[in-house]
Amino acid sequence: SHTWFWSVIQNDFKTGNIDLDGCMRLLEKMQIPFDEDHLKHIFRKTLDKHTGDIISMDDFRAIYRALVHRPEYEELFRAYSSDGISLSDTQLIKFLVKEQFQTEANETTALEIIMKYEPVDEVRKKRQMSIEGFVRYMRSDECSIFKIQHRTIYQDMNQPLCDYFISSSHNTYLIADQLMGPSHLWGYTSALLKGCRCLEIDCWDGNNNEPIVYHGHTLTSKIPFRSVIHVIDKYAFMSSAYPLVLSLENHCSPKQQEVMAHYLKSILGDKLLSSPIGGEVDMTRLPSPEALKFKVLVKNKKAGTIEESMLRMDQDTQGETEELSDSDFLSEDEETDDTLPLQRSKSPIKRRGDRRSSPPPQKKSKVKKGKIALALSDLVVYTKSQKFVSFEHSLMNQMCYENNSIGESQARKLVRYSARDFISHTTRFITRIYPKGTRMSSSNYNPQEFWNVGCQMVALNFQTPGTQMELQDGKFLDNGGCGYVLKPDFLRDRNTTFTPQNVGGYSKPMSLSIRLISGHQLPPSSLSKTNKADPKVQIEIFGVPEDQARKKSSVVKSNALSPKWNETFSFNIQVPELALIRFCVEDEVSLANNEFLGQFTLPVMSLNTGYRNIPLLSKEGIKLEPASLFAHIWYY
Repeated sequence: SHTWFWSVIQNDFKTGNIDLDGCMRLLEKMQIPFDEDHLKHIFRKTLDKHTGDIISMDDFRAIYRALVHRPEYEELFRAYSSDGISLSDTQLIKFLVKEQFQTEANETTALEIIMKYEPVDEVRKKRQMSIEGFVRYMRSDECSIFKIQHRTIYQDMNQPLCDYFISSSHNTYLIADQLMGPSHLWGYTSALLKGCRCLEIDCWDGNNNEPIVYHGHTLTSKIPFRSVIHVIDKYAFMSSAYPLVLSLENHCSPKQQEVMAHYLKSILGDKLLSSPIGGEVDMTRLPSPEALKFKVLVKNKKAGTIEESMLRMDQDTQGETEELSDSDFLSEDEETDDTLPLQRSKSPIKRRGDRRSSPPPQKKSKVKKGKIALALSDLVVYTKSQKFVSFEHSLMNQMCYENNSIGESQARKLVRYSARDFISHTTRFITRIYPKGTRMSSSNYNPQEFWNVGCQMVALNFQTPGTQMELQDGKFLDNGGCGYVLKPDFLRDRNTTFTPQNVGGYSKPMSLSIRLISGHQLPPSSLSKTNKADPKVQIEIFGVPEDQARKKSSVVKSNALSPKWNETFSFNIQVPELALIRFCVEDEVSLANNEFLGQFTLPVMSLNTGYRNIPLLSKEGIKLEPASLFAHIWYY
């Protein structure tokens, strides 16, 4: 492979030695990912051996090997290669079966890997693999900790909508906090590009009969409803073909609701679902994501039944409205809870004696009876917003196409005191959970406790980075990132007795063992002037309460380029189907203070076995090329 290496690089050296920029260009040409801080450090170390700031071909080879030929890869390679120079196809099969637990690996598998990853022609022609090919294979997506099979849609997409966890966002138009932050179309674009399948649109009357979107009663900026629908039209199905739900939090007058209906129809065209599929209404069961592919569904209050809407479809209902009764109108608890009327707090606080003179603050909203424009009401088919009264009330009165939104505080109480009824409810009805309005900085709650009881739409503030959003992103990496993940059987069966507190016969215990071997090109600490950090790794399981667990590695001092741990962590997981695992790398600044360097979260059921690389993501969820952890994963 020496000759191969020289032939690849000699062109760049024909005019003499190269400097740091030349070195970077050459590595890019060879498709070797590198972190600039780490490369500069290795480059300088190579220069220490001689004067000047240019390097020879031999120097470049040393730099290349420092970045690419990691000792932990070489050790594995030598364990299976008889001469330490190449692996035959049979030796590679042995490695795949014994180390990677790929029991079905055969000659075809081995040849595919050799053809895809071996860069040295003469080795490849001999159906062999050099260390160069082996390293490229070990670094590839095929050797990622995330199962490559789960990067595509592999689940049954023909079950009713309520059988899926659905990626959902709250206040999608915000890109900062709820009080002052800008409302921005980018909020919608970025959520859609992340595979989000339920967006929230807060609509208010605007000037010139143009409805606007913003966080009511606050200082967030305003965007035209029309522009939001244009963005949705453009990006709705870029990351996923499965249905997109627009959750309207509607504060508009009937007149502007008509304008909304007009924009939804004229801009979305055929994408808008405005009547039941196939013209038939099945009142007993929701359609599947497969049946609703490339359709946009409107989630809003509705007057009357689907049948009445269908009869009206042929008539002109312009200007017609329908009164919604009190109980209907105050349906979205969000009307009162999520949009805080901030004016109230502006009036000087009255002394206790003056109590009578200030009117009770709530009175106003109770009086207004809602009017809904039939033009908008008729666009609601399978996602009708229905006020949540109680589980018993829903069981007696609710139709499968009626959905409830429950605020996190109320939902948390229901999880605590009536988990079994909650699960029985979510086997039948789509349930949306949303953050409480008092979260001024748009902080998030832990979505796991609501997934544990089968809530389909657990809405998070996508604009707020943190563990909660990392769990969201990790969960929806599954099933090809399409935004729909099939719930486990025990959350879909209407007669289930499963509860997160008492998993009973539903546990399928998994014994998981993770040997954390090393890290590679981790982001240096923000305090380091060179490429240093004191990294440690935290491995955490999120799931039903008894599966929650956290283990920490030791700290490796002053090494972000290639820290080595070689520590083993064991977890016993009762309900792997609900569990997520999060790897978080931190820099120990002091005993009391750690700086986040990167993390990766994925479903436990998507874990690959054997020697695997763990990619790392930044706080904002961006892949930190080329930072990674290296670990050996095993479970039974």
